[in-house]
Amino acid sequence: MFQIRTYVFNPFQVNTYIISDSTGACVIIDPGCENKEEEQRLTREITMHGLHPVRLINTHCHIDHVLGNAFVKNTFPVQFLIHQLEQPLLSNSLEQGIFYGLEAPRSPEPDQYINDGDRIVFGDSELEIIHLPGHSPGGVGLFNRNEKILFAGDVLFQNSIGRTDLPGGNYQTLMNSIMEKILVLDPDTVVYPGHGPPTDVGTEKRYNPFLK
Repeated sequence: MFQIRTYVFNPFQVNTYIISDSTGACVIIDPGCENKEEEQRLTREITMHGLHPVRLINTHCHIDHVLGNAFVKNTFPVQFLIHQLEQPLLSNSLEQGIFYGLEAPRSPEPDQYINDGDRIVFGDSELEIIHLPGHSPGGVGLFNRNEKILFAGDVLFQNSIGRTDLPGGNYQTLMNSIMEKILVLDPDTVVYPGHGPPTDVGTEKRYNPFLK
């Protein structure tokens, strides 16, 4: 059974997730830590709970989701994974940071690209990759079918959807991702977004005003 720990970092209030199972192996999703205090908080939590980071995954590579990539990669023996279509954004991370007034080291390069349908194994658990373009070209969701949990990045939020006015965004593509790949999941599937509180597929089907 998963344990999910959520940390809200940087001025954009990004949800950084640490997912672990009974083996202590864990995956770090979207490390948004911007400063030493946030870095220390992340490290302290990992150490305190006896976790062993093995994967670092960006759901997408907008600056607010990659600020802590260099720190995590330099601190833990993790394999760093992104979708290949996010590489231009990742390569431009330093410039993104300057544009928004955020100081962060340039992100390291990924160790491997992930694609739709891939399965990421850690400990006794696995996450299925679902390609969810629209907010950005190579955005991905991380899905565990057994526990009905989806980490959706900035594609779907509680009562809202991701922005499409940033470079690489496309409204119709985003809606197709939501309708064809998320809303077809079991209504009880819990959605953990890149910002804000978790929700579930059934609730968003019924009440999300953007999905009417």
